Amino acid sequence: MLKRISLFIFVNILVLITITTITSLLGVQSYMGSSGYGGLLAFSVIAGFSGAIISLMMSRVMAKWMMGVQVIDERSPQGEYERFVLEETHRLASVAGLRKMPQVGIYQSAEVNAFATGPSKRRSLVAVSSGMLERMDRDAISGVIAHEIAHIKSGDMVTTTLLQGVLNTFVIFFSRLVAKAVSNFVREEFAMVVYFLTSIVFEILFSILSSPIIFWHSRRREFKADELAAKLGGKEKMIYALESLRHTTSLVDDRQKSIAAFKISGKEKFSRLFSTHPPLEKRIERLHSL
Repeated sequence: MLKRISLFIFVNILVLITITTITSLLGVQSYMGSSGYGGLLAFSVIAGFSGAIISLMMSRVMAKWMMGVQVIDERSPQGEYERFVLEETHRLASVAGLRKMPQVGIYQSAEVNAFATGPSKRRSLVAVSSGMLERMDRDAISGVIAHEIAHIKSGDMVTTTLLQGVLNTFVIFFSRLVAKAVSNFVREEFAMVVYFLTSIVFEILFSILSSPIIFWHSRRREFKADELAAKLGGKEKMIYALESLRHTTSLVDDRQKSIAAFKISGKEKFSRLFSTHPPLEKRIERLHSL
C-alpha cells in the first residue's frame, strides 16, 4: 500500500503530525473546552490546510532531494540530450502559455519515466529519467514532456492541495474525537498522554485510509493531462509516447516509492484503489476516441 503513497501525501502526513504535535505540547487544546465541537472544527481546518499548503510549498525541493534531480543550467546545457529536453520543455511551456519557464532536470534511473511538480505555475519542475533519454526517441520524449507541462498548466498540484486540506480537516477532527473518547477510559493523570498518543496514531491511520480519494483524483487528472498534452504537442505524438511507455513498464523504479503519483507511468497493483495512474491501455483508448 505504501508503494502508492505519493511524495505529497508522505510529506503532508509528516507536516500534519509535526503541526499537531507542537500544538499539543504547547497546550493548544482549548477547542475541547467551552467552544466544544465548533472550536475543534476550526482548529482542524486551520491545521489541516496548513499541513497541505506547507507540503505544497516543499514539493519541488523535496522532489529534487528524493529523486536526486540534477537541474539543467539554462545558460549552458551539457550534451545533446540535455539541450533537447530543455528546449522542448520551454517550447511546450510557451505553447501552453506559461509565463515562467519551469526548471528542467534529469534524474539517474533505468526506469522510463518523468514527473512534474512544484507549488505553482511560476515555480514548477519537470524532470525526466536518464532511462527515458536512453530508450525513447525524440517524438516519444516530446509527448511525455507535453503531458507534464499539461499538469503544470492545469494547476494539478494546487487542486490536489485543496482536496488534501479538506481530507486533513476530517482526519484531525475525527482523530481528536476518538482520542478524547479513549482518554476517558484511563486514569486522569494518564489521560493527557493517552489522548496525545492516540490522536497521533489515528491521524496516521485516517490519513492512510483517506489516501484512495487522492489516488482517485490523480487517476482522473491523468486523463485530463493526456487530453491537454494532445492539444499542445499533437494527438498522435501523445499516443505514440504512451505506446512507448507501455513497452517499458517493467523498468519502473520502485526505489522512490513516495513519488509515484507524480510520474507519467506507474505499475498496476492488486488494488486499483491505491493506484495513482489508470492503465496505459485505457489512456491510449481514451485518446483514440477524441
